[in-house]
Amino acid sequence: MERRTFLKRSALASTALMIPGFLQAQFKPLSQLGKRLIIIQLSGGNDGLNTVVPFRNDIYYRSRPVLGLKRDQLNAVTDAVGFHPAFKNMAKLYESGDLLTINGVGYPNPNRSHFRSMDIWHSASDSDKHLQSGWLGRYLDHQCAGSCGNPLAIEIDGSLSLALKGEEQKALAIRNVKQFNKMSKSRLNQFLLQQHEAEHHHDNHAYLYKTLRETVNAADYLESRLNRMPTHSQFPKTQLGRQLRTMTQMMSAGLDSSVYYTSMSGFDTHVNQKQLQQRLLSQVDEAVGVLVDTLKKENLWKDTAVMIFSEFGRRVVENGSQGTDHGSGNQVFLLSGGLKKQGFYNDLPDLSRLNDGDLAMQIDFRQIYTTLLKDWFNTDPSGIVPGRFEPLNIF
Repeated sequence: MERRTFLKRSALASTALMIPGFLQAQFKPLSQLGKRLIIIQLSGGNDGLNTVVPFRNDIYYRSRPVLGLKRDQLNAVTDAVGFHPAFKNMAKLYESGDLLTINGVGYPNPNRSHFRSMDIWHSASDSDKHLQSGWLGRYLDHQCAGSCGNPLAIEIDGSLSLALKGEEQKALAIRNVKQFNKMSKSRLNQFLLQQHEAEHHHDNHAYLYKTLRETVNAADYLESRLNRMPTHSQFPKTQLGRQLRTMTQMMSAGLDSSVYYTSMSGFDTHVNQKQLQQRLLSQVDEAVGVLVDTLKKENLWKDTAVMIFSEFGRRVVENGSQGTDHGSGNQVFLLSGGLKKQGFYNDLPDLSRLNDGDLAMQIDFRQIYTTLLKDWFNTDPSGIVPGRFEPLNIF
């Protein structure tokens, strides 16, 4: 039996396949690190119309007599558009040229199911197609054809999103490094106990032992490196703050991974949206503000891009529960020190031309993926993003 087949069938494979001994070999000086992409997923369908607000538009206030945000509440970025009151740091990043807002992002024949719409975003499929691999997973397959010595992508979570699952390669999911190290040692001890009780040994078992031992050594090494790498800035003590802190520590320690992924839930604001969205967007704004500040201090910002997205937007008209219901068409935020275009990529959606009560799509989200692959990672998007989509002139 081939070693890879053996590992896949082994009960211990979840650790062994996740970590070939990459960590020790893949710490590099900061000057040698390549381009990086951080993706922050806002799960639940963030209300984009109250995130980027057209405060001179009468239709907006007629559609939202309760939820409509007044001009003096907003962080104005133009004479007609303001960011949500919570987006203070995001407004500053807009002014400094570190932020680009792409409006009206979606896909044809939108689906209002959280799970299905998120699958579409993760897999980059048409709304009537079902794919079992994700767009970033297929990027890993492309980059690691044959073999790959290090995980090019890491998700700061306990489980792996579809976006990061390829046909052959998968990203690495780590909730926190200390727990990961503890799990690795537990797996090795379990293997040694099984070997002690077994009557016969096989060459493949020796290979699995070697892989698990390398995993433990690597996890020890990563934890020791991160313990010596305090960040310059104090991240907020929120889940997103802790996740972004872990990412910046990995980068500052010289971990040579290209993609970092995380998510934040709670954006399904059917009821009492004002209070809930204020709290959620405040957490996003505070954590992202510290993230950018830290990466600038570490001289990592120029080669880092951040994408913030949600699986869909909300209906234009508020509901009867001081909230909004599932819609389509939303904005995507791109942040980077390497933006060629800043501010707004395109105009805000026309509220007089809705699609069945929803904001109309202007940009297919797969154009953004194509742009990130082609212009940021210098990778051919064909075979990774199904179909042909024109890149945007961003980087």
